[in-house]
Amino acid sequence: MRALNDAVVQAAIGLGLQDGAQLRVDTTVVETDIHWPTDNTLLWDAVRVLTRLVKRLGEHVPSALNGWADHTRRARRRMQEISRLTPAQRPRQLKRKYRDLLAVTAEVVATARGAIARARTAPPAEPLAAAVVTRLGDAIEHVAGLADIVLAQTRRRVLAGEQVPVREKILSIFEPHTDLLKRGKVKTPVEFGHKVFLAESPRDLITDYGVLDGNPVDEVQVPPSLAQHQNTFGRAPALYAADRGFYTPDNIAALTAAGVGTECVPQRGGRKTEERAAHEKSRAFKQGQRFRAGIEGRISVLFRGRGMRRCLLEGRARFEVFVGAAVLANNVLQIADLMQRRARRRHRAA
Repeated sequence: MRALNDAVVQAAIGLGLQDGAQLRVDTTVVETDIHWPTDNTLLWDAVRVLTRLVKRLGEHVPSALNGWADHTRRARRRMQEISRLTPAQRPRQLKRKYRDLLAVTAEVVATARGAIARARTAPPAEPLAAAVVTRLGDAIEHVAGLADIVLAQTRRRVLAGEQVPVREKILSIFEPHTDLLKRGKVKTPVEFGHKVFLAESPRDLITDYGVLDGNPVDEVQVPPSLAQHQNTFGRAPALYAADRGFYTPDNIAALTAAGVGTECVPQRGGRKTEERAAHEKSRAFKQGQRFRAGIEGRISVLFRGRGMRRCLLEGRARFEVFVGAAVLANNVLQIADLMQRRARRRHRAA
């Protein structure tokens, strides 16, 4: 998908639709398809998924179900009871109910692994059934491993009262690659998904994009985005525009050293020098910031018109394909529109 997008950008350059004179950058968040993560719902997810997989395993290897008991009803009740606790009830009942939910989840995980062991000692003779049993065993091991992490983080957070770092948590057993993102937005203080970097030209073509790991600060994206632009167009942009999150003195120095004529990145914090204050009051800087605001509209188009707000595909690899497909759709449609406009201008001139 990335190669396709690079080819489309090169095609736009070859058609004379893109010159790389200006560049604006920003980051946004694309959500993964998960529910709001709480410890009790994550434990319930583990129980119900493991139960479903073990039952499917028992259809091919009945002996795998020896000693197996269905605890979904008990786990669901504990999960619902925890969710419905009032503030007055939580100090007295929360830990007791969590202990029961933790115990039943740990029991389901242990019996699920026992079912795998029994199935592997007596696999089906039929090759297709044996392949299905192998696949189910791998899926159970995968979910059981995630359940172990959820059990550990719940014991640490609820029973021990420990503040568990975000990097040590999983937020979904279905999309374990999901990141927790806090960007200081009033409307959405916490988001679940991945931060996505976008770089756009004045012709509304996205010349570079990237799905980022974790929640890196925006300022680290300036050097790689500048290098990618130079690699694509063979030169630095005459204007580089971004919001204040991309500002550092080192980034400003790197843009100047690369030959950027006008850098439009507002200073973040600190006392401005007279030279910096005069630069940010200049007409060129203000025009650059008006140009920068255009990428906000492009993000809105990607969300509303290209469906990029929430990824319904499963897995990190498919998430990256999804973002790349939205970028590709945007670029192809923009190139078609630019070519139609050029044809109409030539027709009127003729």
